Amino acid sequence: MAIPGWLAHDPRVVCVRHRDALDGQCAEWPTWLPGSVRDAVTGAGIERPWLHQVMAADAAWAGQHVAVSTATASGKSLGYLLPIMAATAVRAQVASLGVTTGDLRSRLGVARHTALYLAPTKALAHDQWAAARKLGPSGWQVSCLDGDSSSMERRFARDYASFVLSNPDMLHRSVLPNHSQWSGFLGSLRYVVVDEAHRYRGVFGSQVSGVLRRLRRLCHAYGADPVFVLTSATASDAGRSGALLIGENDPLLEVCQDASPHAARDVVLWRPATDAPGEASDLLARLVDDGQQVITFVASRTQAELIALRATDRIGSGRRVASYRSGYLAGDRRELESRLRSGQLAGVAATNALELGIDITGLDAVVMAGFPGTLGSFWQQSGRAGRGDRDALVVMIARDDPLDGHLLDHPEFIFDRPVEQTVLHPQNPYVLGPQLAAAAQEAPLKPADERWFGPTMTSVAGTLSERGVLRARPSGWFWTKDYRAVDEIDLRGSHDHPVEIVEADTGRVLGSVDHGAADRTVHEGAVYLHQGEQWLVVQYLPDESVALVRSVELPYYTQPLGTSEVRVVHTQAQRRCGNGVICRGEVELSSQVTGYLRRDSLTSDVWDETPLELPRRQMTTQSMWWLIPDEVVARLSFSVARLGAAVHAAEHTAIGLLPAFAPCDRWDIGGLSTALHPDTQLCTIFVHDGMPGGSGYAERGFDVAEAWWRAALERLTSCDCETGCPSCCVSPKCGNGNRMLDKSSAAELLSVLLG
Repeated sequence: MAIPGWLAHDPRVVCVRHRDALDGQCAEWPTWLPGSVRDAVTGAGIERPWLHQVMAADAAWAGQHVAVSTATASGKSLGYLLPIMAATAVRAQVASLGVTTGDLRSRLGVARHTALYLAPTKALAHDQWAAARKLGPSGWQVSCLDGDSSSMERRFARDYASFVLSNPDMLHRSVLPNHSQWSGFLGSLRYVVVDEAHRYRGVFGSQVSGVLRRLRRLCHAYGADPVFVLTSATASDAGRSGALLIGENDPLLEVCQDASPHAARDVVLWRPATDAPGEASDLLARLVDDGQQVITFVASRTQAELIALRATDRIGSGRRVASYRSGYLAGDRRELESRLRSGQLAGVAATNALELGIDITGLDAVVMAGFPGTLGSFWQQSGRAGRGDRDALVVMIARDDPLDGHLLDHPEFIFDRPVEQTVLHPQNPYVLGPQLAAAAQEAPLKPADERWFGPTMTSVAGTLSERGVLRARPSGWFWTKDYRAVDEIDLRGSHDHPVEIVEADTGRVLGSVDHGAADRTVHEGAVYLHQGEQWLVVQYLPDESVALVRSVELPYYTQPLGTSEVRVVHTQAQRRCGNGVICRGEVELSSQVTGYLRRDSLTSDVWDETPLELPRRQMTTQSMWWLIPDEVVARLSFSVARLGAAVHAAEHTAIGLLPAFAPCDRWDIGGLSTALHPDTQLCTIFVHDGMPGGSGYAERGFDVAEAWWRAALERLTSCDCETGCPSCCVSPKCGNGNRMLDKSSAAELLSVLLG
């Protein structure tokens, strides 16, 4: 579709970047591909493969680990399915003859070959299962394995399937701890596909890295060394980050030249006159009334609900839109996906739960209510429109946010820069320690296992022995406890079981929220939105992982308030930065939700403040901090109150801009600033990782501090507000409601600090 005239001439459009349609480059089918597989694929409508598909398939068939990073909808799946189908064709033929693989192996000596596919979500694994079934030869045994699988489905996957599609959580909690039951599958494992590999970053990525290394170790023990194929539509230096993820010293072979055809695409940057969510709902409604099918990506569950509601009120054609987000029950999500595929839904307002490669064809437009935090996510979301031969429209509406304002002032940061490199720290002892304990329970750790777990394995295992977690013996380290080690590991950082949201009067489960976010979102008195309805939390029981709610219609929403403290545990590095000193190291955080504000739904004016009594939460993580010397403070001649307001505003602005320099969003990090910190005895600004043990983002901030903080100064000085706004120093996650912020003093402080 071309840009509609009403959109192209709107004064709120500040930049348009056009990409012409691109032709594809075909290749011949590989000579090693069995005829039955080629016939099945061509019978499904694929006459010839694209060049990059054959390059990836050839490399994997030759035994090379491969990182495939081509655009969304470029057919990456076929690149790994060709060698997988070729390797498991014997299984398919055996099944069609009605003989078991064991029978055939004993008579003919034919080895079993299996393959494993891992996706970050259940929905994506089911989607790829459907694609494999459509493409594969007759009799090919393909199975999904996840938490929803029945005991019969699990047994079939373990004993009969040639190709199992699952997720890292299932591998971690079920397959690896019970590896003796899976020995036939693991001992014949030839290929492992890690789809959407760019999602495995920070602590989550480091945890998944531990799981993959445990998998490789057990496969090796059973006589297999599978080839890994990693895929991503948005990755920079995918070979390096892929090697780090799976535990290889040398970068993986990269296939990054996209040979598939692509429809034309226009990307529009939009500076709203009012608020981004409101204008996003207007654009969603207008495009739907134009006959388009649209996804609007938003930053939060609440925004997804509100934008879908507002758009529904504005749509005049009668076409339907809905909200889509995590926290819905599995059946509700799959019904929404089905309605979107069939065209019953003309649009959805979605969190990044729909960012991944679920095959939803025929979409015309993507609207983003704010920059999604990283360039990788930006191009991933953009790729949801324009599949097939239909042209694509992408509109990014800037939020009142320092990063969004910075990007609209510098569009080249979006269009002319590579996506961010993945930040991953598998050697993080807070991650590696529990993973080593799980590995030791699966099979005693040996010194040679450094091949899989890296050079710090021995020291971390020694620490675990000193703590009584493992028992050291001359031959290695042994697990001696009477509980499952994997139960002590939270892959996704969701802090135990999610808190279920239950209707108080009926007991019906509406959805769930992670424990880590529950204090802020489902405390007593909180207004919770679910599928367009307001619910008032009447009782919050964190120890029982339950929040009881009742349906309401209220003219206000709630915003949590809290306090936080930072204690320096260990300084690992420091250096001069301008006229100050920057440091990085380990810190202990303590935080507490202390109350909430009620704000008017229309004006956002504060009605009142209500105190809460919730427990104080503590964790240890990584941070960078900027020490502001006394001589700099003396030059500024600020009062203590003004100095505190200046560093508070500078902290907010810097946190909002770190995603321009590291692959995170502002919700992955936090901060604290003070005119006099008890540990440093100086005026100090902390920016820390938001996950236990650290995510690598604060360390990245330490490395790029000069450019990062100069960008913060530029944002403060270029923003045309008078006293501070969400485009510069007002933060949506401030624990004290953005009290005590001084924009001009923050700019003066950073100017002196940076020299």
